[in-house]
Amino acid sequence: MRTGFIALLALALTASRVAAQEDSLHSTQLKAGREAGVLRVCADPDNLPASNQAGQGYEIKIAELIAQTWGWRVEYAWWPVRRGFFSRALNGRYCDVAITAPSGLDIAGVTGPYFRSAYFIVYRKDSGLDLSSLADTAFRRLRIGVHILNSDAENTPPAMAMSVFGVVGNLVGFPTNFSDIYRPEDIFRALGDSIDVAIVWGPIAGFFVQQSKVPLVMQRVAEDTVQGIPFVYSMGMGVRRRDTQFRDSLDAVIDQKRGDMEKILQSYNVPMLPLDVGRPPSAKTN
Repeated sequence: MRTGFIALLALALTASRVAAQEDSLHSTQLKAGREAGVLRVCADPDNLPASNQAGQGYEIKIAELIAQTWGWRVEYAWWPVRRGFFSRALNGRYCDVAITAPSGLDIAGVTGPYFRSAYFIVYRKDSGLDLSSLADTAFRRLRIGVHILNSDAENTPPAMAMSVFGVVGNLVGFPTNFSDIYRPEDIFRALGDSIDVAIVWGPIAGFFVQQSKVPLVMQRVAEDTVQGIPFVYSMGMGVRRRDTQFRDSLDAVIDQKRGDMEKILQSYNVPMLPLDVGRPPSAKTN
C-alpha cells in the first residue's frame, strides 16, 4: 500500500440543490451498479473494528449509510481480508465495493479518501515508557509486538521498517488471519507479558485500547515514512477500475455524508489525521 491524497470539500448547498444532487446520485448509480438497487459490499466476517458478520464495525455502518442515502439495500460478500481480497473478491465480481481501500491502490479504482490514519506505538501506562519515534534506541532492549502477514513478499510496515534502526531480533509476530485461536486483541493483551510494546495500525489500536481493562498509552509513530515505507495512509473506497461512474457516485456521497462518516469512525475510536493534498503514489496489494 502507498499513501494518497485529497482535500475535504466544503458543501454549501441550499435544500433544493441537495435534493437535486440526491436525484442525480441515484440516477447515476442506477446506470453504474452491477444490480440496480443493491449495494454489494466486500467485507471481512471477523475483523473488528472494520466489520463482522454480526453487523458490527465502521465499514458496515458506512455501507448502511450509503444504501440509506440512495434508498438501496445492502448485500455482503463475506471474504477475509488477506491476499486476494481485491483481486479475487472485488475484481472477481463477488461484490462491487470495498468500503476501505488505500488511496493509490493499483489493482482497483479508489475514491477520494474519507479518512486518514497512522500507525501507533502502544504500551502499558504503568510501564514507564515514553516512545514516539521508531529511531528511539530504547526499542533495541524491548520486545516489540507487530502484526505479520503469511507471505514471503511485503509485510506490514512495522515488521519491515524496524531493521532500519537495528532492531531485528526482538520482534514478536502476531497473525492477521483471525480465528477462534488468533484474535485481533491478542497483541494488546500480551503487553506487559510476552511483549513490552506494540506498533499497530491506528483504527485497530484506537478500538482495542479503548476497550482494554488495563490502561494503555497510544503514541502516533513520529515518522511518516521510513526509507520509503509509509506509516500514514489515506483511505477511500475501492471499486473495479473500469467502474468509473460507480466510483464517481461514491465520491459524491462521500462529500455529501463526510460528517456522518466521521462520526461513525469516531464511535469506533478511530484516530484520524487531517486529509492531505497531493498526488497519491501507487499502492500495491492483492
